[in-house]
This record gives sequence, C-alpha cells and structure tokens, in this order.
Amino acid sequence: MRTLIYVPVIHTSADLGSIAKDVNARGIRSLGEEIWAKHRKTVEGFWDAISRYFDSIDVKTAKIYQDGMVAEGEVGEKIVEETAKAGSKNYQLVLRLLERGAFLVKTEDFKLVKEEYDRLLAITQAKSITRKITAYIKYKLVKTILLNKRDAFIAKRIAQTLKPDEKAILFIGAFHKIKKRLPKSIRVRELKDPEKVRKYQRLLPFYNKYRKQFEKLGAYIVSEVTYCSLKN
Repeated sequence: MRTLIYVPVIHTSADLGSIAKDVNARGIRSLGEEIWAKHRKTVEGFWDAISRYFDSIDVKTAKIYQDGMVAEGEVGEKIVEETAKAGSKNYQLVLRLLERGAFLVKTEDFKLVKEEYDRLLAITQAKSITRKITAYIKYKLVKTILLNKRDAFIAKRIAQTLKPDEKAILFIGAFHKIKKRLPKSIRVRELKDPEKVRKYQRLLPFYNKYRKQFEKLGAYIVSEVTYCSLKN
C-alpha cells in the first residue's frame, strides 16, 4: 500500500521570499514586537520538533512533495539549496532528507503558484493605501479558487507519481486540504493535526482575546511528534 506522511506546515519568513519583510512588518504592527517574537519562536519550535522526528526514521527512497515546488531533478534541488541557505527551516529539512536518500518530486503547477505569489506581491508593493486595498480585495476574490486549483493539481500529482508500495512525505501549508482529494489506495498519516495548526494561525491576530486557547495550541505546535512510521 502507498504511504504518505502529511506535514501541515507553518511557513517561516525565509519561505516567503520578497514579501517576507512586509509580512514581518505587518505582524509587528498588528501584534506588537513581543507577541510577534513569541509567534516566531513557536514556529521555530514547530520545525525543530518536525526535524527531530524525521531525524529518527529511515527516509531512504522516500518521495518528497513540497508546497510551492514547481520543479524536480537538478533545478528542484537547486531551489531547495538556495531556499535552505536563505534560512528556511522547511527547506533545510528537505535538503537533509535528500542527502539521506529521499527524492524530490515536482509538486505544483508553476502558473498557479506564480499567480498567487504575484497577487500577494501586488499587495506588498502597492504605493498607496488605495492601491493596497484594491490589490487585497482582488486577491481575496480569487484566493479560494486558486487554493482549490492548487490542491487538485497536488493531489493528482501524488496519485500519478506515487507508485504501489512506495512511501512519501508531503510538506504543505496547513490551509491546503489535500487529504480528501487523494485516492483510498494511499494511506495518509498526519504528523500534526491540520485543524489545530490552522486554528493556531487563525487565532494569531486575536491573541489578546483568545490568549489561553492560543497558548494551548502553541504548546501543541511545538510538542514532540508521536510515533508515525513510513513503513507499510
């Protein structure tokens, strides 16, 4: 039976490329430096826990599917290396997995990824409040449609490229919903509960109102991963 370890991720600033600076600035403005720093520490803790888990299991011959990965082979590996050098915890982990014998697989459609990124970039690069609001509204109108298209493409890629009895790992943003689109012949094992990871991110802007609930979710985010094997 095909096996897929599903990792619902929280992106770090290093994953966001040229929009990272704007995201950090908005985080500090809306939450304050102390809470934003606490959030970033939680995200770091999340990746530390995920990394410790993967360091403890055999990943040789496992296929790697990565959120935003539009290439494979030498081009894909170059993207991984460069993003890892930029400080991405996600890509640093993927690089280590590749060095231990895992294989990178093209996961996404370039046009869909570029369209979403371009729309986010338009928001951050807007020169006036009016243009920023306009760009944001345009993005919100197509955000769900784009996400659904990306999810459909990713699920199809996994179904087509993951062969019988093969094992794989999917690193995917928590707001994606891939699992329900996958065929029954693929056994999915979630490393963290996607809904809890999504809820943590939804509550972040309302930290002061939902502090206890948020901190409980934060503790879960950084907790050690329970046993989850790639073996069939």
